[in-house]
Amino acid sequence: MSKQATVIKNRKASYEYALMQSFTAGIVLTGTEVKSIREGKANINDAYCILENGELWIKEMHISEFKQGSYNNHEPKRLRKLLLKKTELAKIKSKLKEKGITIIPVQLYFNERGFAKLDISLAKGKKMHDKREDIKKKDQEREISRVVR
Repeated sequence: MSKQATVIKNRKASYEYALMQSFTAGIVLTGTEVKSIREGKANINDAYCILENGELWIKEMHISEFKQGSYNNHEPKRLRKLLLKKTELAKIKSKLKEKGITIIPVQLYFNERGFAKLDISLAKGKKMHDKREDIKKKDQEREISRVVR
């Protein structure tokens, strides 16, 4: 039996932000949330992370209710705790003191052992001219790949 990996990506992340440093965090979920993510019914495009009392939390991450969940179902946009090592949290805390730095989720997936993992990145917002440059670079790379074929 082959397992198909469920990967939920934040496609806007690399366009809207300059990604600086990334971390892989565990995430505290309920049973119905895990089942919904396995079905691919989650959205991290509008989500962001906050550091509160030495703990990292993710806000605005939408996980749809599990249709067979009955009364055990979860709230779709509840606050969820991220699990990182103390050293990683200390690095993040020191970087957040800089102006314009935020933490955004980049990718949600299940590892080999079946645990839900969230790739997060320290990011700085891009200006409009930076976004235009990225679009030009992508177009040029696309043209080069067409000519090479």
